[in-house]
Amino acid sequence: MGKQAAKPLITVLGSSGLLGTAITRMLASQPVRLRLVGRRETTVPRSCEADVEVRTLDLATPGAVAEAVTGADTVFHLVAHISGASTWRVSSGDPVAERVNTGLVHDLVDAIRTERRATAPIVLFAGSMSQAGRVSKARIDGSEPDRPLTTYDKQKLEAEKAILNAHAEGLIRGSSLRLATLYTQGSDSPSLDRGVVAGMMRRAFAGQPLTMWHDGTVKRDLICVDDVASAFITAYQQIDVTAGRPWLIGSGQATSVAELFGMISKTVATRTGDAPVPVTSVEPAEHSMPTDLLDFVLDPSAFQSSTGWTARVPLLEGLDRLAGAMISESTATTR
Repeated sequence: MGKQAAKPLITVLGSSGLLGTAITRMLASQPVRLRLVGRRETTVPRSCEADVEVRTLDLATPGAVAEAVTGADTVFHLVAHISGASTWRVSSGDPVAERVNTGLVHDLVDAIRTERRATAPIVLFAGSMSQAGRVSKARIDGSEPDRPLTTYDKQKLEAEKAILNAHAEGLIRGSSLRLATLYTQGSDSPSLDRGVVAGMMRRAFAGQPLTMWHDGTVKRDLICVDDVASAFITAYQQIDVTAGRPWLIGSGQATSVAELFGMISKTVATRTGDAPVPVTSVEPAEHSMPTDLLDFVLDPSAFQSSTGWTARVPLLEGLDRLAGAMISESTATTR
């Protein structure tokens, strides 16, 4: 029993999502206690060294966050409000988005303050590169002032500030990782990925054209979720280095939307043997956001030089693996 109690307790909030599943997979190989909390049932790896407790609940329920983090030595806060197929398309009058994107962080801080811990727990928060807003440089490096343009980014920035203020207070050892555009290479179920890469790849497999807004010259930094999960594990393991500030987590590579969609079309064609689906240009949809037509590419060198972490999955390799995973998943579901 004493040996069991000596294992650190790690709570993953949002464990059933794309990033949460990847982080859980990596933590499961460590001698820790895992408390996995998600709205849906969390996938636990079959080969698992960790002691695992799974809780399926709505964290927006009063008292749920406090219950989830009680006694935790480390908390990974990965929760975000989902609006349709995206997390970032929320309106300023959406009370659910406000509650989830910012309110849950305040609940977390309040819960830790109420516990009066002898040792400040580690708290790692999943932020977004778009919190910076419009920048004039080719790459965001963290030196620019934050001028968020969307409701989602304003909420994420407020939540990040709550984490960093709690760190400054000595209540937690906290940090925020601002993430580039995530995609899965299929290490976990591709169905977890609601992002643009997976969405367009599904269209390509269905033989549908890939539509981009305007001329497709907008650039994005695309990073495999496995690399991001590795960054979170690194931040956790090197908390003395990473605590107290936000970090930029990306590949550092600029890829235009036109280039990306072309890669997806050709990757799927190679797998199916069919002709590549066309990539076409259309006017932005009515629900488009100000950030949709801005370049967002990161300079992750600060985190790299401080921790030794680096993104390892090349985009073309990740796309090919995702295509293979989608075929395998589709075959499995039709049996």
